[in-house]
Amino acid sequence: MTNQENSLHICLPTEDRGRAMNFYAEAFGLEPKGGPSDDGIPEPLQFDLGPGVRLMLIPTGGFGWVLGGRTVANSDVSECIMSLNLENKKEVDELVERATASGGGVVAAPAQQDWGYRALVSDPDGHAWQFVAVAEA
Repeated sequence: MTNQENSLHICLPTEDRGRAMNFYAEAFGLEPKGGPSDDGIPEPLQFDLGPGVRLMLIPTGGFGWVLGGRTVANSDVSECIMSLNLENKKEVDELVERATASGGGVVAAPAQQDWGYRALVSDPDGHAWQFVAVAEA
């Protein structure tokens, strides 16, 4: 699944494209893809997450249109969790720090679980991101 036709796009609504672009650039170190629109922000606003996987941030009004008129969930409702496995606890802690410094919020502070070290943060639009350093076998 590496060519454009077979790529996976994770699409999320955003209230503020500039704020979202800055968050993902600062917190995750991602570069937005595409040429700028009139406001200087790429449209559609996309980031490569890995081979064949892109994150697309769609203005909330347009997101409802893409959904065929369905209601867009409020920012305090999480219908999915993006989960990122990291190498160690230090990487989890550093990513939580960058996410909060970039406008995100802590949903669950970093803590050791039986299955690994985990934190849950939200982006400025309330989308949940889980960071996990899996416990060594």
